[in-house]
Amino acid sequence: MFTRSHLVNSLYIGIFSGILLGLLMKFIQSVTNVKVYTLLLNVDFIPIFGKVQWPETVEFLFHVLISIVITFVFITLAERLHIQDSLPKLWVLSFLLCLPTFGLYFILSTLAIKEVPVWNDWQAFGYWSIAHLFYVWLLAMLYKKKRSTSLR
Repeated sequence: MFTRSHLVNSLYIGIFSGILLGLLMKFIQSVTNVKVYTLLLNVDFIPIFGKVQWPETVEFLFHVLISIVITFVFITLAERLHIQDSLPKLWVLSFLLCLPTFGLYFILSTLAIKEVPVWNDWQAFGYWSIAHLFYVWLLAMLYKKKRSTSLR
């Protein structure tokens, strides 16, 4: 059953972790000129969405909304599996949930219309993977931290 705290935690952790992932990708792009941040926010290949020239802030908001959904699923599974107090199990769950994001690099880079890294740019894939591993780590850590502070 979903409680108010479940929803609040999903929003808090999803927004915070999504923003940090986005900022990390933006930093990586600004330092390396490898367009991983552009790829992260890109929606130009999605029917209807792709026809609109969205400002960066709106594209970033789309990214954060996806992070909130991932976090909601993460918290739901953590509670249903009764692993809320085991950080190693939370990391495994977070990794399994985020595993598709690694393969998504290849799909997004292939479908993109605007200039993004090509599907076989291994440097870009490395940056993408490192940033998403940070997200995997962060999701579990923030959930564990939020849970330990709310139990006091």
